[in-house]
Amino acid sequence: MKSKSIGILAKPKFPEVKSTLHDVVAWLRARSIDVLLGTTSATLLGEQGGYQNTQLADKSDVFLVLGGDGTMLNAARLSGERSIPILGVNMGGLGFLTEVRLENLYPSLERVFANDFVLDERLMLRTHIHRHGETVAQGVVLNDVVISKGTLARMIELKIAIQGRFVTNLRGDGLIVSSPTGSTAYSLSAGGPIIDPAVQSLILTPICPHTLTHRPLIVPGNAEIDVTLTSKDDGAMATLDGQVGVAITQGDTIVIQTSEHRTRLIRFPESNYYDVLREKLKWGDG
Repeated sequence: MKSKSIGILAKPKFPEVKSTLHDVVAWLRARSIDVLLGTTSATLLGEQGGYQNTQLADKSDVFLVLGGDGTMLNAARLSGERSIPILGVNMGGLGFLTEVRLENLYPSLERVFANDFVLDERLMLRTHIHRHGETVAQGVVLNDVVISKGTLARMIELKIAIQGRFVTNLRGDGLIVSSPTGSTAYSLSAGGPIIDPAVQSLILTPICPHTLTHRPLIVPGNAEIDVTLTSKDDGAMATLDGQVGVAITQGDTIVIQTSEHRTRLIRFPESNYYDVLREKLKWGDG
């Protein structure tokens, strides 16, 4: 790939990030690759300026992420309408989204420039929060939208409709609406199923439901999900990808459907989703 520019997103909390960032920027510049640094990356390198996230998304042809799954989620949101291909380098524990181990960074970059990769397209969720007929917040996420109770509330009540048809009133600690990618995140710890990312679907996973017959529900990827907060609770929240929180009040409706945009992850043909699953979940060697 004759890449014109690589935008670099780094998470400073990982110990090797600073030295890795320094080395990879020098390596790319030596090959006349245009390197665009976010403000965090520029600060780490002691360089002036750096691009704000939106500028980085406008100007980059590829994102190189040095971090973990959280940094990848941020990159996915930034890639947005342009669906910028993302190469994730794992700087922490094994992640589901980061593709490359640190020791393979340079061979992997060589392969990207030689077009020896595939693009793994992941479904994203588009959400709008409606209050009195107006949209008060919106966003696009890769993993999940979580509607949850405040710290003091005993439970919240949610009315769930799919394709405009009433499904159930849910009482409990909340609800996770997840993409297949997000099925191995919060939804999994709340008892949700693991969905292969190639399956175009959405998952509704109740959080500690009051009625034990409420179970995770998988719906087609083209379904529209409407979740209305029916109880009066101070502190209830809608959280997008665990990173953006929106306060919600009684009567607010959270509308969730598949985005027309996809996250495009750079993958290498020999890597396998089930290998990552087995290693991450410690399923044994068969």
